[in-house]
This record gives sequence, structure tokens and C-alpha cells, in this order.
Amino acid sequence: MSGQGWLQDILFAAALVALVKPLGGYMAHVFAGDRVFLRRLFAPFESLLYRAAGVNPAVEQSWLGYAFSLLVFNLAGIGVLYALQRLQAALPLNPQRMTAMPPDLSLNTAVSFTSNTSWQSYGGDTTASYFTQMAGITVQSFLSAATGIAVAVALIRGFARQSAGTVGNFWADMFRCALYILLPISLLAAVLFVWQGVPQTLGGYAGAITPEDVRQTIALGPVASQEAIKMLSSDGGGFFNANSAHPFENPTALTNLVGMGLIFLIGAALTNTFGRMVGSQRQGWALLAAMGILFASGLVAVSTLEARGNPFLAGLGVDQMPSVSQAGGNMEGKEVRFGPAGSSLFATVTTASSSGAVNAMHDSFMPLAGGVLMANMMLDEVIVGGVGSGLFGMLLFAVVTVFIAGLMVGRTPEYVGKKIEATEVKMAMLALLCVPAAILGLAAVAVVTAPGVAGITNAGPHGFSEILYAYTSAAATNGSAFAGLNANTPFYNLTLSLAMFIGRYFVIVPVLAIAGSLAAKRVVPVSSGTLPTDGALFVCFLVGVIVLMGGLTFFPALSLGPLAEHFLMRAGRL
Repeated sequence: MSGQGWLQDILFAAALVALVKPLGGYMAHVFAGDRVFLRRLFAPFESLLYRAAGVNPAVEQSWLGYAFSLLVFNLAGIGVLYALQRLQAALPLNPQRMTAMPPDLSLNTAVSFTSNTSWQSYGGDTTASYFTQMAGITVQSFLSAATGIAVAVALIRGFARQSAGTVGNFWADMFRCALYILLPISLLAAVLFVWQGVPQTLGGYAGAITPEDVRQTIALGPVASQEAIKMLSSDGGGFFNANSAHPFENPTALTNLVGMGLIFLIGAALTNTFGRMVGSQRQGWALLAAMGILFASGLVAVSTLEARGNPFLAGLGVDQMPSVSQAGGNMEGKEVRFGPAGSSLFATVTTASSSGAVNAMHDSFMPLAGGVLMANMMLDEVIVGGVGSGLFGMLLFAVVTVFIAGLMVGRTPEYVGKKIEATEVKMAMLALLCVPAAILGLAAVAVVTAPGVAGITNAGPHGFSEILYAYTSAAATNGSAFAGLNANTPFYNLTLSLAMFIGRYFVIVPVLAIAGSLAAKRVVPVSSGTLPTDGALFVCFLVGVIVLMGGLTFFPALSLGPLAEHFLMRAGRL
């Protein structure tokens, strides 16, 4: 890759790190209930929401009450979004007269956006009305992100409190997150996107006559508002079928850079929020360092592999070297505006988070590069991860890491002053294992049943990779796709819905159980036998545990897909 590409990567990382501390501090004040500078503007709306929901924000909940409120609210969200899709033909703001979406597709989409996955088995500009996009999908992008952040904050309180029977109030955490964090940043981002040329209109689609005298319909709509929260919430659901490769969603280099920054912004800053709330910012920086090592490793691998180009094209004498007239490298499935460098960075960001946004077709990446993108998601969504879910996923691995360290030295493990005992380890392992079980179990069903095999459009290892990627993306609440799989069938819509539900809620409930268990404990004073968890040794140990767990779990499956395809390609047998 060119020096310009590496410079882009370095500047992106530097800008992100610079924003971590100020935003992390602001979020710590928001969730502590402190008066922030936006309170005067949004406090009346916050009070109105509490009254409408019949909630007293001062009354805190146990972890069971917190989990019950969250699950009821999210199930209601699934029901509302399902109904909007089924009834959209009779609802307003439908100038294109979109018909009702099929039941299985409606369920898949409802679970997808409520769980912050954003898997799309449909094209938004050809299937969903403006009302469905705004009142359904965009609203759920806010609420699903707020839900994930609320769970992360509840877990942080578990570490920060002692001898407490509560972990906060779900309704207060969610409303404050939506009003004081997600909404203001999204408004600023939407204005920037409109300035850069992203459409924002409720008018009908435009028409144009091509030079060949063919009438063309140009899809428009309320794109900028959805694009802003799509990126910030790490939701990733595009207004258009081509997602962020579409010039109306991502028209310039600036929107591309800002979009990637929004995807990582809150997930990275929450590490600083964690450090502040437990009384040591160094703890937060250690978690961010572990995330950074994993992200940088994946980015270097993908960028290098894509910059080398396609060996088949090289064998045909096609020039794939960078020059003044071309970016060079593997250009298949990529926008000329971004090239391999911009596409590799975007793809690594979107798979290292839970965002399904794409500015290139991952199906066209080189086999090993596609394998790295899958591996990013297979590591239980901890490389920054989704908003909230990335932090609590990393904290689950931290619990396992200190447990292993405790076994090695014969001491009861501790993390940020809390003893890690049987309850926390069992719940952590339950949360960490349910995602691989959903991925591998459902992928195995798909490759041995007629409805699953019917969706494959590519034979051999690549077809298996497409199925493995689909279930990985769903269970890891990512939502991106290899796109060569025909997934809009009852079989895939229903099994992917199941994977998304397991990957979201079967993780959240054990996390909240850990929060409740930790909150009830006393803080243990630091002693000579305490493992420091804010230094380089712990960071390396944490990264090693994450890689080993992911590698041991998924290496056989990756061997059948990306690795097999790579070696067959090298042998010229594809």
C-alpha cells in the first residue's frame, strides 16, 4: 500500500484517540446524572419521556429489574418495527407506493435493527417507505444503540459500586444516552452530510434521461438523518442497497472519513468512561490499547493483502501497480473514489465494530483478507465493537483473563478491586460461548439442508465462506455481508433472525447478572499479590486470551473457507 494510504490510517487513529478523553468524560457526567451543558436544552424532553413512560428516574433497579425492563422494551420494539413494515402500504410518507414487506423479511428486519445488527436482506430504496425508514429503522438505530450503552454503564457500575443491590435505572440510562449523547452528535453529523451532498428530502424520486435516451429513476429521501445515526450507533443499515458505496450515502472523502470516525467514536470513548467511573483512567487506556493492537493487526493484514492485487489478473498481464492514473491493488468490488486503501480501512473499521456499513463489496476481497474481516467479528465483538457491546465484551474477556492469571499463581483473581469468583466466570463464559455456538451451529445446519444450500451462488470454499460470514455477521450483531449469498428466503430470514437474537440478548442477560453480582461485593484493597491490570503485561495477556479463544473456536471453520480458497487460488485450481 502507498505511503498516502498508511498516512490516512495513522491520521484516522490519531484523531480518534484525541476524542476519547473529552467524550469519555462527558459520558461519565451524563450517566452520573450531573448537570451537563445540554441539560437546559433537553431536560424538558427528558422529563416528558419519564412522565409518558411512568418512570421515576431516581428509583434504581436490581440487575433482574434492569434486564426485565430492557427485554420488554426491546421485544416491543421488534413488534412495532414488524408492524410498520407489514402495514407500510397504508401508512403515510410512501410516495413510491411501496407494498407490505413479506412476514419473514419483516421479522428479520425487525430483529436486525432492534438488536443493533442492521443485517439487510432487502434494498431500502426499493422496499421500504420513507415512514418505515424514519419511524422504524432510524428510531431503532437510536434505541438499540442506547440499549447497548446502558448495559455497558450498568456493568461499569457493578465494578464501581460496593455493597449495592442496584445497577441503575434502565429507562434513565437509555433516555439520557439518546438525548444527551446520540441526538446532538447525530444532528451535527447530519448537517455535515447535507453540506457534503447527501440528500435529505421527503419528496418523490427524481427522473433523468440518459444520453442513450433511457429514462432513469434516481432514488432520494431522508438519507442524511439516517446516515448520521447509522454510523454513530454502529448500526450500519443503509438507506440504499449499495450502502456506503452509494454516492448519495457517502459522496466525498470527508464523509468517508467522518463516517468511519463516527462508527468508532462512542465505543472507543466508553473505555475512558469506564476508567473514570472505577476511579482509574489507566484501566480504560489499557482496554483501549488491547482494542488498538487487535485493530492495527487486522488493518495491516487486510491492507497488505488487498494492495498486492489479484494473482489471476497478474497472470493475464493486467497492470495492478499504483500509478498516477490508478490506485493499484485489488480493485474488484471497490469504488474508484476510495481504492484498496480507503476500502481496506473502512472494511476493517466496520467489522471491528458492530457496524454493517460497507463502502466496498467484502465478497470481492482476497480470500485471506475476507478471512481477517470474519475473524474481526469472531472475536466476540471486542475490537472497539458496537456502542456499549464492545466495552462489555472486552470486560468479559478481562474477567476470564484475570481468572486464568489467578489460577496460574494460586490466588483468587481480582479486577479493579472486585474479586472474580465462580458466578462471574460462569456468566462470562456463558456470554462468550453463546455467540460461537450460534455461528457454527446454524452454519452447519445451512450447509447440510436443501434450503440452506439453495442460497449458495458460488461453489466450493467461497460458497461456504459466504454462509459462515452471514451467520458470523448476524450473531456478532454486525450486519455486513459477503453478498454472494441469496439470503432473502424464509430459511435464511428466520435462521439469521435467531442468530441475531442469540448474539444480542443471550449475551446481555449474563452481563447484567455479572453487574449485579459485582455491585453487591466490597472493594478489595490492593496487595502485593494483586495482578496490575493497567499495564503492558496485562494488555498482552488480555490480547493473547482473546486471540487464543477465537482461534481455537473458529480455526477449523476458517480452514474450510478462506484458507482453503487461498491455497486453491495459489495452486491455480479455482
